[in-house]
Amino acid sequence: MIDRKKYLTEYSTPTLLGILIFASDFLNTNLFGFGEKNFAVWFVLSLLCFASGWYINKSLGWYRGGKIVFAVIVSITAISILMITFFAGYFGAAEILTENLVLYSLRNIMLGAMAFFGMSIQEVIGTRRDTEILTRKVELYEKESEVVKKEAELIIKEARLGAEKIINDAEAKAKNVLLQKERIEKELKEFIQTEKELIKRYEEK
Repeated sequence: MIDRKKYLTEYSTPTLLGILIFASDFLNTNLFGFGEKNFAVWFVLSLLCFASGWYINKSLGWYRGGKIVFAVIVSITAISILMITFFAGYFGAAEILTENLVLYSLRNIMLGAMAFFGMSIQEVIGTRRDTEILTRKVELYEKESEVVKKEAELIIKEARLGAEKIINDAEAKAKNVLLQKERIEKELKEFIQTEKELIKRYEEK
């Protein structure tokens, strides 16, 4: 089942972006009309589109969000062209319709480009942050590997020392066994020799 809250959260921002681009159609066609304070309105609209692009990239990702933003720009531009064509009198585009259609389309594309700019900045910052995190993890893994390597070397060294000790102990025990064997053999020979002498003396009597 689709999570409605997550769905609304992810797609509310592209909807807002479409509304902002569509709302620009109702502004004066003079982009930088300082006398009418139009530039401030355009600046706010551009800033809102930039923020929308930023959030879209953060929530939907670069590829999916880019496709959605592109679809929003194309659809809103198409709707704007149809609306201006049918209501040319309201938009003051009855006399030079083609030029006004191009102008309105460029304004929509410009605001869409601001959204893509916001996405790009967020992607660069996010990628840089992820790169820094990965770099720190690699450094941490390298330090841990060095520690593990040193521990392994110590274990190997201790094992070698233990093996040498075991070998030395075994050699010492073997030598002791050989010495005991030689001593026993010598004692047996002496005992046998003594017995022979006693038997010889007994026979002589």
